[in-house]
Amino acid sequence: MTRLARLFGVLRSLAIYHGIPWRSAQLRRFYAPFVPAGGLAFDVGAHVGNRVRAFRALGARVVAVEPQPDFAVLLSRWFAHDPNVTVLPVALGRSEGQARLLASEATPTVSTLSADWARRVGASASFRGVRWSPGPWVPVSTLDALMAQHGQPDFIKIDVEGYELEVLNGLSQPVPALSFEFLAPLSDLALDCIDRLETLGRYSYQWSWGERLRLHPPSPLDAEAMRAWLRALPRDAASGDILARRLSPAPAPFTGAAPRTR
Repeated sequence: MTRLARLFGVLRSLAIYHGIPWRSAQLRRFYAPFVPAGGLAFDVGAHVGNRVRAFRALGARVVAVEPQPDFAVLLSRWFAHDPNVTVLPVALGRSEGQARLLASEATPTVSTLSADWARRVGASASFRGVRWSPGPWVPVSTLDALMAQHGQPDFIKIDVEGYELEVLNGLSQPVPALSFEFLAPLSDLALDCIDRLETLGRYSYQWSWGERLRLHPPSPLDAEAMRAWLRALPRDAASGDILARRLSPAPAPFTGAAPRTR
């Protein structure tokens, strides 16, 4: 039964993320402002690789991070002949080591490393039918380690079911742009992610509901306005992604000393 549930879960994910004909074009349009041709993107929680395909179509190199063995194997096979895609069968966190995956066989999109997240979100109406069970132990790396090996990314997509803050705690320098998931009943986790980002640099923020792939509001918010929006979010609101772009560092203050000439 477990094997059948897992097979059903894999097929369900493939149908959801690859079964809509126009979705690929939507993904490319949505991520084009964040992922430049010739750039580098990290897809953390790559799952069935629909974002990997979009980033490649935009001309970027991609490092796809996926700890679930079934999906890591699929990604490795699909992109085996693409030298610009690196598939890493690992999780990311604040430090290197190992962690045990909580697997949801029938709905593998919500498998997680966070037992606290599973407990809290399991009490919400939209997750009441989801069941988690102890899964495999998986290796854990960090964003810093990935950057040391592959270079600084232009964009990082983080979708790791409640483990986003742990992933960001493994990053010690600002990056140009990134996204992370938010859930209305657990908006405190998204607030913590913003706090973490703001310790690395100043960012502007927008959000996108679910898989609608539209940015709101038209003009990005600063960190405090984004926090205020999250705090006011109804608990029964839809989930989505927060997208953050680093603001240009302020110029050094003028000291009044004129440059020396010869």
